[in-house]
Order: sequence, then C-alpha cells, then structure tokens
Amino acid sequence: MKQLTRNMAGVVGGMEKAMQSMNLEQISMVMDKFEQQFEDLNVQTESMESSIGGVVAEDVPVEQVDQLMLQIADEAGLELNNSLVASQVPNIPLSQKSDNLALNERLYKLRNS
Repeated sequence: MKQLTRNMAGVVGGMEKAMQSMNLEQISMVMDKFEQQFEDLNVQTESMESSIGGVVAEDVPVEQVDQLMLQIADEAGLELNNSLVASQVPNIPLSQKSDNLALNERLYKLRNS
C-alpha cells in the first residue's frame, strides 16, 4: 500500500509537469498511468474489504458472546447487567451555553485571522 501511495504521488507530479508543458502526448501517457494506478488501488481496496468482511463478528452467535461475557464477569467477581440504564446527561444552563458559544466564536475568529 505504501508503494502504491508513492506511485500515485509520482504520477501526480508527472501530471503537474505535463500540464505545465501542455504536451498532449505526455498528458495522455500520464493520465493513462494514473488510471492504471487508480485501478490497482481499487483492486487492493476490494481485496482488503473482502478479507476483513470474512473475519467480522457476524460468524459468532450473539448468545455465545453473551455467555462468554457472563463467564468472564463471574470470574472477575463482577455483576453484569445486560440492560444498560441511560445515564443522566447534566443539563447545562442556557447562560453557560451562550458563554461557550461566544468563546467558540471568538476562538474561531482568532484562528482565522
């Protein structure tokens, strides 16, 4: 993958030179090379995705995962509660939200000036 990245960087550099010279033959050759590199990248990406797709947790039944989690929790002396209670999100007063918004706007202006 690193080699492909280097190849793509070289092709882009070649594109810049070809565009500066406006040599249509050279531009065509560089574009053909770019297309080939892009196709190679697609093949590698598809290969990786199919390999990873075959290894995902879909192959393991959920019941087995739950059972293993309970077993590990028992061994560690923990009580595992499968029904997670939604945690209470603290309410931020509106004045504090306004202060935060003003600070964020000020920070944005400082960064972009």
